[in-house]
Amino acid sequence: MTDFSVVAVFFVGLLGGVHCLGMCGSIVGILTGQLPKDAVRWPFHLAYNGGRLASYTLAGALVGAVGQAGLLLRDQVPVQHLLFALSSLMLIALGLYLAGIWGVVRQIEGAGRLLWQRIQPLTRGLFPVATPLRALLLGTLWGWLPCGLVYSVLVTALASGHAQSGALIMLAFGLGTLPNLLAIGLFWENSKRWVQSRQVRLGAGLLVAGFGVYGLIKVGYTFYTLGWAGSCHVAA
Repeated sequence: MTDFSVVAVFFVGLLGGVHCLGMCGSIVGILTGQLPKDAVRWPFHLAYNGGRLASYTLAGALVGAVGQAGLLLRDQVPVQHLLFALSSLMLIALGLYLAGIWGVVRQIEGAGRLLWQRIQPLTRGLFPVATPLRALLLGTLWGWLPCGLVYSVLVTALASGHAQSGALIMLAFGLGTLPNLLAIGLFWENSKRWVQSRQVRLGAGLLVAGFGVYGLIKVGYTFYTLGWAGSCHVAA
């Protein structure tokens, strides 16, 4: 199921432009304002996002390793299948959030505020952002900003049951967010109207929710054909 998860979370990142606009748009605006007046923007924005993707990949590896430890129970319960079902439910919740139907994802962001309170003071020493290296370091810290979208995808990384798979899933998600955040940073006025479109939000949200429904169908089919005991011994 990892290949499916990689594709799904890439589209979650790509189609999550509405959330990126609300969550990170102001941050990107502040970071852009910190750049030297005569600076070329591209290297700085690529550095910001390179650091952010590195943090996502590390987080994915960590939760994937936790999921791998959980698979030690596979002879008692089909842990990986249950985790994949949970990740599919999270995709549905994400889709409904992106479509503007259900806002439960925002409540998840509270889980990371304690960690962010410790990390945020470290960002102060990186201003003003005078070099791409500082932008890279700032982006690495930015990657730990509390975000319901990120935390929801981390559940999928957890369900992958392997550190490498978890890292790949979070990297794919990060790459999916890259076009949106680069567009926000470099072409703010042109991208804002498109991302805020009600039709775009609804279509993107329903597509993401569709991935979740498909995942639940796959898990349900596994339990239907193999039963509870049989699914314990089948790799997801």
